[in-house]
Amino acid sequence: MSDEKYTVGVDFGTLSGRALVVRVSDGHELASAEHAYPHGVISESLPGSATRLPSRWALQVPSDYVEVLRIAVPEAVARSGIDPADVIGIGTDFTACTMVPVLGDGTPLCDVAAYRDRPHAYAKLWRHHSPQPQADRINAVAAQRGESWLPRYGGLISSEWEFAKALEIFDEDPQLYEAMDSFVEGADWIVWQLCGAYVRNACTAGYKGIRQDGNYPSREFLAEVRPGFADFVVDKLEHPIGQLGDRAGSLTAEAAGWTGLREGIPVAVGNVDAHVTVAAADALQPGHLVAIMGTSTCHVMNSDVLRNVPGMCGVVDGGICEGSWGYEAGQSGVGDIFGWFVDNCVPEDYQVEARRRGLTIHEHLTDLAGRQRVGQHGLVALDWHSGNRSVLVDHELSGVMIGQTLETTCVDMYRALLEATAFGTRMIVETFVDSGVPVTELVVAGGLLKNGLLMQIYADAVGLPLSIVPSAQAPALGAAIHAAAAAGVHADVRTAASAMGRRIPAAYKPIPDNVAAYDRLYREYVAAYEWFGRGNDMMRRLRRIDTREAVGASS
Repeated sequence: MSDEKYTVGVDFGTLSGRALVVRVSDGHELASAEHAYPHGVISESLPGSATRLPSRWALQVPSDYVEVLRIAVPEAVARSGIDPADVIGIGTDFTACTMVPVLGDGTPLCDVAAYRDRPHAYAKLWRHHSPQPQADRINAVAAQRGESWLPRYGGLISSEWEFAKALEIFDEDPQLYEAMDSFVEGADWIVWQLCGAYVRNACTAGYKGIRQDGNYPSREFLAEVRPGFADFVVDKLEHPIGQLGDRAGSLTAEAAGWTGLREGIPVAVGNVDAHVTVAAADALQPGHLVAIMGTSTCHVMNSDVLRNVPGMCGVVDGGICEGSWGYEAGQSGVGDIFGWFVDNCVPEDYQVEARRRGLTIHEHLTDLAGRQRVGQHGLVALDWHSGNRSVLVDHELSGVMIGQTLETTCVDMYRALLEATAFGTRMIVETFVDSGVPVTELVVAGGLLKNGLLMQIYADAVGLPLSIVPSAQAPALGAAIHAAAAAGVHADVRTAASAMGRRIPAAYKPIPDNVAAYDRLYREYVAAYEWFGRGNDMMRRLRRIDTREAVGASS
């Protein structure tokens, strides 16, 4: 053993889990390891089954998460070269809202032979968007009753969240709903596997579980949503709450065997990938909007004021850090949109030229797009290919590209999509500011910050200085910071973040000429946003046509 001590942060993402070893004195990252989920995202059919899943389903197998503990954690520690005995705590973060239906001992229903062929027995990934009708029903009843919690969520709750996903099970597989003892956030389920105790974290309970001022929605409300659903909170959801940065329990002997760490070290209360990243950025001060950009983007920010902000994912007391109001917003598709475009919309000659230059197709298109003037392509796009999380909160919306001609190239469209996601962030920023919640700095973390053109577009389109988090594993770093607080090395999360977190302030500054040009383009984006998002239901009609055709084809 040495005088230096370390924590391990484990980030459970959409496709893989990543473990990171961090020095608690200064946040130095020693080594990391990644393990891809063997089953990935299940969106077509269940493992070993030919039965196709409906559209907009996204499931996972919880045992894949345990594999990350078995493989990535020991590998990261081995690569770091430290003595495992010098690891004094472990923390985790998770995608949200990813929900696992379990028995009383934590066994996922999909691991029970009787339920293995039932789609609702599997973990519902955050981007499982099929419960939109259930979300619509919850929203309609909440608005009609004037539920006091509804304004805390911008007036709408999402199909991604706990109640909509649970109601979908209740509606479509009532037998399995009855068999389910608890409906558990993945963030809490993985901590349960580590320490043997189910502790519900304050973050997901507040944002995804609609828990405000110590209460969930009432039995009376739930009964009006659907007869028989009144006892959902009491029977399936309610559990003691753990505060962020606190100790959930101690590493069990079994989990010590998986990870190679010492039995009995502290396990931090679970958390969400976006929210732990605020600590990794040392951006816990009010007004620092942290955007974690990957396949999707989550925007989180502390504030010292409580306001009702339209279309936000929620405002929760202590939702990011104790003592502040934590706000959350988001975009359901960002990197996913860019990935879809290069997979489906780029001619072969661009692929050939990219290979000749030794570049990825993303790098090649970015280079070509970076040579354009702002507005040169004559396009405006809407970034709704995975629906709109904020501020419309409607996952039946879809992507749009306006202004195409026979001269439009894939480079033009690629740049328009980059700009569309930046405009989506600007819409979120302006909605905060217009509601009385100041935003003074945009802080970016995640895999997309390596695209310099995209970062400059965001600075110019949003009109704010853009800071970056240099860690390639920012959520895992944030989880390690919370583990250090849980282990008592630092007094609390704020102190730990000050010692271990970091960002590069104003790495990208707005260019005045570009800001002026983007102001003009943004007005067109807003016009399209209003027309397609609020002015008509064309996108919903198109989805219904597709559904009817699919039903007819299978009958």
